[in-house]
Amino acid sequence: MRYPTLPALGILSAGALIALTGCQAPAAEQASAVNAPITIATIPLGDDPTQENPIEAFAELLEAETGRAVEVTDVPDYLSVVEAIRGDHVDIGIMSGFPSALAVNTGEVDSLLAWAGSEEPVSTCVVLDGSPVQKLEDLRGKTVAFADQASSSGYFMPVYMLHEAGLTKGEDYQAIFAGGHEGSFAALKQGQVDAACTAIMLTELGAPMFPFADGEWRGIGQSPAMDVMGSVLARQSLDGETRALLKEALPKVFSEPNAEALGALGKGFIGLEEIMDPQPEIYKSFADIAAVADVKLEDLG
Repeated sequence: MRYPTLPALGILSAGALIALTGCQAPAAEQASAVNAPITIATIPLGDDPTQENPIEAFAELLEAETGRAVEVTDVPDYLSVVEAIRGDHVDIGIMSGFPSALAVNTGEVDSLLAWAGSEEPVSTCVVLDGSPVQKLEDLRGKTVAFADQASSSGYFMPVYMLHEAGLTKGEDYQAIFAGGHEGSFAALKQGQVDAACTAIMLTELGAPMFPFADGEWRGIGQSPAMDVMGSVLARQSLDGETRALLKEALPKVFSEPNAEALGALGKGFIGLEEIMDPQPEIYKSFADIAAVADVKLEDLG
């Protein structure tokens, strides 16, 4: 398993992704040979040396199921994962619902596999236990940390939740992007923000993914569920043999026996209905929620 450096991607904002014109490497240069490594772009998941990294565990499991070497490339944020796939720099990436919808709507990224949503709420806003904030409406005039501007659980769903509570981003509260869920938690712990909005699933995992012990924090509000929890996205130039191999291997990797090893990566997907080669229509429900965050899926492409 190798971790190459992905050149010249940089940190991409939602606006930057919208503005991109799709300058891509020739597909012939990126085509996978039968024995070529399977390449994955991901944001870093876990930096505790005493804990197994979920991405490393995923790569090892995928290697075992496919018989192919796997290369993992860390990129700064969710939209950089999308652009790495869109630009033919890597074969696949694993994304939650919103970045999946953004990617598929460009018409330049495929979804190999989608996990249907459950009826469970996705997000909450975390405050310290001693905070005067007791309900979402109390965040009026406060500063709120979000993980990433393409994060489903760390941005889109909590912004929609706050909107439904009568709070408009940029008017009723100040939003900051902390560069990931861990950054949001750190900002809250250091008193830089009044709340950190995140995935309910992360609060249930505990340390090291969630740094607050029982009695140190409270969850304020719950967002709605999502129709699609996530997807495995692929570059459109991916060869047919690798596609077939991945579609056979991925359900085996994301299975209950691997739940502990996959940690946060598997918790949101294992046990959900799997949809192979999903049609773009399954992501349509994200448009209204995205619009609340001033992102219009139809503007991408």
